Amino acid sequence: MESPTTTKPTWRTAVVRLLALAARPVRKAQGRGGTVVEAYRGYGTSREIFLIGRVFRQSHPDRTANADDLRASLRDIARRIRRRKIAGATVTARFGGAEVRVATDRDGYFRVHLRPREALPGGIAWHPVALTLEADPPVIAQGQVYIPPTGCRFVVISDIDDTIMHTGVANKFKMLWRLFVADAENRVAFPGAAALCRAFHDGASGHEANPMLYVSRAPWGIYEMLGEFFRQHAIPVGPVLFLREWGLSWRHPLPRKAEHHKRELIGHMLALYRDLPVVLLGDSGQHDPEVYAQVVADHPGRVLAVYIRNVSRGESRIVEIERLAVAVSAAGSSLVLAADSAVMADHAIGLGLIAPESGGAVSSERETASDTETGTHRVGGSGPANITQTVADGHLRSLLGSGSDIPPNIVVEPADRNGRSTRQDPG
Repeated sequence: MESPTTTKPTWRTAVVRLLALAARPVRKAQGRGGTVVEAYRGYGTSREIFLIGRVFRQSHPDRTANADDLRASLRDIARRIRRRKIAGATVTARFGGAEVRVATDRDGYFRVHLRPREALPGGIAWHPVALTLEADPPVIAQGQVYIPPTGCRFVVISDIDDTIMHTGVANKFKMLWRLFVADAENRVAFPGAAALCRAFHDGASGHEANPMLYVSRAPWGIYEMLGEFFRQHAIPVGPVLFLREWGLSWRHPLPRKAEHHKRELIGHMLALYRDLPVVLLGDSGQHDPEVYAQVVADHPGRVLAVYIRNVSRGESRIVEIERLAVAVSAAGSSLVLAADSAVMADHAIGLGLIAPESGGAVSSERETASDTETGTHRVGGSGPANITQTVADGHLRSLLGSGSDIPPNIVVEPADRNGRSTRQDPG
């Protein structure tokens, strides 16, 4: 795995990278020109798989040009701007001895849901899916789906914006700027977040290959930029599920609220990976506390822990975090509310989710970014009822509303969950 890029590029280098990244989808699209296919990373199990892609028209790109060729990049960007979606096109997907024919929607997207009939090869996580677009001539393409290997122990479902990376995922220009131009003080990733993702993916044994499913409020147009962000920070790649363009139908012509669909999407993940427990990662700034509280309540015993990056302490956010704390404790799980990735790592080590040495990697990444370490407060008791009363008494609220400029780190769990004391540590 590549090491994260830390050196600030020159302006010319930054411009070259920006243009090359914007041109990349044109060069990677499968098809020589005219009608082409773009497949996004999918996910599934040995029982069923899901994959999304798009069909459109574009002029023939210059695939011989290198990434440093500014003129070629500009030409390919122009090709991307002139792309035209194709509605009603037919795509055949083949996988595991089964096949299905699907049609593209009004925006050119196709969605594959297929149940393999044959045993899949073991020892690998990413599996190819053969795609054929019915055209003249036919376009042959390939997608990929992630199927958890037998050694994995849990599934990680993580938000992206304000959880792994700073706000800006929905703003393409801001994200490009931070990726290639901004200095360390305007960094894209939260300190320690990349190392934490690697630790969860590797698991306690170091080679579990636990699936990482990422959800985002962004449209599919940001896909390549997120891929570059993952590459630069050496974050384990995985299926990225976008919320904005899902759920449209004749019965529901308007997009559902993001939090409603996100809850349904996570419920789908829990049903799909019904043999595996789940770890949830999110942030306090949007709807993650509301969504995760309902998920934990609907699926007691399935969620190992909820990790919330503490980025907002407004009144409405505090109310929702209190509700989440009560829901998590009632389900016998744990809630870690932290601005510090190292606190999340320390808790995950205590639960046996990640290797002890991973904590050092998270702390090292955070210290390199010159983040300030703060103390950790614990809210606990002998059982859920005790924690509920502690929350009702305003103890959690008082911690969240503290006057410090640095958001507090708080762990909410029963005293016997992790062998932890329920006393409030000095902070």
